[in-house]
Amino acid sequence: MLWRYIKSQIWVLVCGGAVGPIFLVAYFATGQSPSLEWMFYVGLAVTALDFFIALALTNFGARLSAKTRHLEAQGVLALAKVAGIAETGTRINGRPLVKLKLHIEGPGIAPFETEDRVIASLTRLPMITSRKLVVLVDPANNEFRIDWERSALVSGAMPAEFTVAEDNRAYDLSGQEGPLMEILRILKANGIALNNMIDIRSNPAVRQQVTSVVRRAASQETPAPAPPAAPSMAATPSPVAPSLLPPSPEPSTAQRLQELETLRATGTISGAEYTTKRQQIISEL
Repeated sequence: MLWRYIKSQIWVLVCGGAVGPIFLVAYFATGQSPSLEWMFYVGLAVTALDFFIALALTNFGARLSAKTRHLEAQGVLALAKVAGIAETGTRINGRPLVKLKLHIEGPGIAPFETEDRVIASLTRLPMITSRKLVVLVDPANNEFRIDWERSALVSGAMPAEFTVAEDNRAYDLSGQEGPLMEILRILKANGIALNNMIDIRSNPAVRQQVTSVVRRAASQETPAPAPPAAPSMAATPSPVAPSLLPPSPEPSTAQRLQELETLRATGTISGAEYTTKRQQIISEL
């Protein structure tokens, strides 16, 4: 707790709070001149404000950390589908703050709709646009937190390769949300943290469960070989002319507008480009 307060206090001083102590030092260093009494009072007020701001930040950080630990220990791993993305008009350190509409489903909880505001950083953008995020949900009150590390795995932003020594091969499950969510729940239930390399050879029970999921996912993904065709004397039918093939469906107006909203929310296009393109789409109706 003390170290957390020290870090908060340093952050406050770096962000401009050092003015208070500087005024106090300058006032006493100049011999407490009556003409500089304002520096004493201003410096005292700013220093006191620094203390209370750092204290509030420390308390907020402690509560956030406690909530994170509680969700990690008691929460349910659920999948949040991004149903909508909207801009808020706010940027933090040059990165847009966006509002996400989420539909959350998971074992032991009733599906529910909610919203969250997140910073659409460069590393988070692929996860947001994939519309698949992993969340930790408190089943008692539906409080949740987006787990960006697990989301990177499920959304395909981070590769998911599993090596099975008995099979002498590696299985690539990147972006397969079903088996990956199952594996993540197995790891969480056994207290195994997610990092770049997970070695479960020392835990035979977990290893067996994960291997079973990996093999099942690989078998479902690999199509069964087609039986050999029986010889036939019939003539081979000519291919269908391209002109007779049905045209690929064009995206609907709603889909085009949603894609445009996503581009604007993530800062890919400017406001002027957004307005021009939106008017073009509407004029085609």
